[in-house]
Amino acid sequence: MRIGIDLGGTKIEAIALDKQGATLFRHRVATPKGDYHQTMRAVTELVRLVEEKTGQQGSVGIGIPGSLSRLTQRVKNANSAWLNGQPLREDLQKMLGREVRVANDANCLAVSEAQDGAAAGFQTVFAVIIGTGCGAGVALNGLSHNGSNGNAGEWGHNPLPWMDEDEVRFSQEVPCYCGKAGCIETFVSGTGFATDYHRLSGIEQQGPAIVGLVEKQDPLAELALSRYETRLAKSLAHVVNILDPEVIVLGGGMSNVERLYQTLPQLIKPWVLGGEFATPIRKAMHGDSSGVRGAAWLWPHQQ
Repeated sequence: MRIGIDLGGTKIEAIALDKQGATLFRHRVATPKGDYHQTMRAVTELVRLVEEKTGQQGSVGIGIPGSLSRLTQRVKNANSAWLNGQPLREDLQKMLGREVRVANDANCLAVSEAQDGAAAGFQTVFAVIIGTGCGAGVALNGLSHNGSNGNAGEWGHNPLPWMDEDEVRFSQEVPCYCGKAGCIETFVSGTGFATDYHRLSGIEQQGPAIVGLVEKQDPLAELALSRYETRLAKSLAHVVNILDPEVIVLGGGMSNVERLYQTLPQLIKPWVLGGEFATPIRKAMHGDSSGVRGAAWLWPHQQ
């Protein structure tokens, strides 16, 4: 049995998978925000609950909204700031009495979809989370690729490529939480989409409501979505020019905008060197469950 834990900013979810990937049990609890020790206790109690309910002991993988430093083995880059600087894996291993594998939550998405989801059968997978924030993960041969600095897939914190004049203004008006300006995250996250619509219309709306206005042929909503598509296309073309993955998987709230799968392939082409782009772009098959399933699949070869 494999146990996966998705440690999010608002909830912690646990899942148990059998050897074939079928769900045996799942449960979620609220995250003790701001309290590292209570967060570790909540994770430990979830693992024990899973094993009590299934009557089995399992391997443990955990997805976090950050990464482990290769130098210090402590958490870095987590937007759940109370995790940063903490020896999370070491503490959980002591509390659970076994090895624990840890990866970025977007890498867990990539692993989940590579194992038995939208990217099954592909060797090089680039998986994108476009929700409240923006992240990405890389899976190679079904395994999480973290990189020598633990930063593989930190696509959202590169600058938006090939900016036009309005995008330069946007980058000056909307700095990223990381402290830099012009990050892809500020443009192609769901938050960035809503921000651009507000800039155009003066009206605050969430992504789904804006997409609803597009369907009603609202011109400003259509303009916001068209600009969003172009920015996402340029950002993905950057990845193609560097990694050239065999498949791109989209997850997070904006991945539910169905027209992206029709518009992006043609929009990406002009920005790719040579003008050729035939990479499939697919919606995450497991949806919101991809992260927690991918955490469990951090142990892909368990017997």
